[in-house]
Amino acid sequence: MRRIVPLIPLLTAVALLAAACTPGPKDKPIADPGADVSGTVEFWHFFTDREATAIDGVVADFQASHPKIKVVVKSGQDDSKMTQAIGGGQGPDVGLSYSTDIVGQFCASGAWLDLGQYLTRDKVSLDGFPQTVKEYTQYKNKRCAMPVLADAYGLYYNKKLFAEAGIAGPPKTLDEFADAAKKLTKRSADGTIQVAGFLPLWGFYENAPSHLGPMVGGQWLKGDGTSAIGGDPAWQTLLKWQKDLVDWYGYDKLEAFRASLGDEYSDANAFQKGQVAMNFDGEYRIAFAKDQAPDLQFGVAPMPTSSPDRYGSGYVTGNVIGISRTAKNPEAAWELIKYLTTDTKAIVKLANTLKNIPTTKDALASPDLHLDPEFKVFVDIFNHPKTSTTPPSSAGPAYQETFQTFCDTWQSGGAADLGKGLSDVDKQVNSLLQLGG
Repeated sequence: MRRIVPLIPLLTAVALLAAACTPGPKDKPIADPGADVSGTVEFWHFFTDREATAIDGVVADFQASHPKIKVVVKSGQDDSKMTQAIGGGQGPDVGLSYSTDIVGQFCASGAWLDLGQYLTRDKVSLDGFPQTVKEYTQYKNKRCAMPVLADAYGLYYNKKLFAEAGIAGPPKTLDEFADAAKKLTKRSADGTIQVAGFLPLWGFYENAPSHLGPMVGGQWLKGDGTSAIGGDPAWQTLLKWQKDLVDWYGYDKLEAFRASLGDEYSDANAFQKGQVAMNFDGEYRIAFAKDQAPDLQFGVAPMPTSSPDRYGSGYVTGNVIGISRTAKNPEAAWELIKYLTTDTKAIVKLANTLKNIPTTKDALASPDLHLDPEFKVFVDIFNHPKTSTTPPSSAGPAYQETFQTFCDTWQSGGAADLGKGLSDVDKQVNSLLQLGG
């Protein structure tokens, strides 16, 4: 599994609280500068198949340069498994998460150790990381995570279907996007969808409020940490636009079409099969498409936006890595983390293989980074001043899950009053945030 997988339920806060009470490396002083580090370190990550092989390659390089440290790698370990293991006192030494959404929870609960002491001791400067990356790897000035590549989201479009529909290039505004989606859609005589210009349902592949929110500049939290969703007109703009498209297609017809489509990360991916003409996805889709659908003629572009000044921006998230509260060898764990997150050659090698965006300035500027035209579009999105991410909270992704639940109700016609519905979301989110804290 990759990127969008089920978010951690709020109930896992119980496991995180248990982890915070479990005796661990936090109770021990760190080693002196220059101390000899050796032993075994257990490393969990979520990658599988081709991507897991890429991780193995970089880990092998680490072991070659650190012969006294042995790394035991366990792939396919998602955030839920890691959370439960830490809560039960059996967590890995090093955990790699697919999402920045856990950072607030893990920092607040102590499930991952504060890395500040290691950064200070080893004189690792944070100036080498872009500002957005520095922001999403800490919570309330506690840095319990480091970045391992990033994901930027943009628009993928089928060039062949665009040419057949007489569309010259990718749409830049919400209205242009809706018009293109309708022109690209093909139906049978009874109205059944054969090809969707765009499948607008929330929950389809990467269609999540967090990923599409930057199209309108939607705000999640206020400065005081409470929900901003109900009071931000940008969310109403996005949800009304999305619902208009759903109604044009017909909700039931969209659901029937979605049920017929293949898994997002298989070679039956609907965009790769030409069943969906436009789709929102991360830069990693480039590698999947070229590997699984080599004959696909596709282009990439920034997401369409509600205002011209936002065009070129998008949503950014990233993989984050930390030392478990229950780590048996925290010093060796830190050596592995430091290598994966600060060694330019290691970062570039992973970025080239996984087609993910490097998270250090030196790696972004490296002449060894493969900047093919498609990949460069996402690097530019990553660097755009209006590109944004979801803010960390002590309740983790609970505020996003709550909004997503309302969005599902809204698109199916189950919520008549959008303003009231969003106000109710605020109340629910604020209760969850208070509980999470």
